[in-house]
Amino acid sequence: MELTLTDLEQAINHWRGLRPSLGEERALSTEVNVLANVYAHMIFHRIKVIPLASLDETAQRLIESWRLA
Repeated sequence: MELTLTDLEQAINHWRGLRPSLGEERALSTEVNVLANVYAHMIFHRIKVIPLASLDETAQRLIESWRLA
């Protein structure tokens, strides 16, 4: 199974809705931070599609949870 940038953006928005930024500094939640790191990696390396299996367990779990929502 693969993950596109568009999918990842939707997953990030999903988790931002469930776990909004906190505090005066507007820190990202742990869930959003994990997915934001994947997003940054894809943007930096100009990757448009990435195999879900190449992500760490936490990112995979977050993506799967988003897809089931």
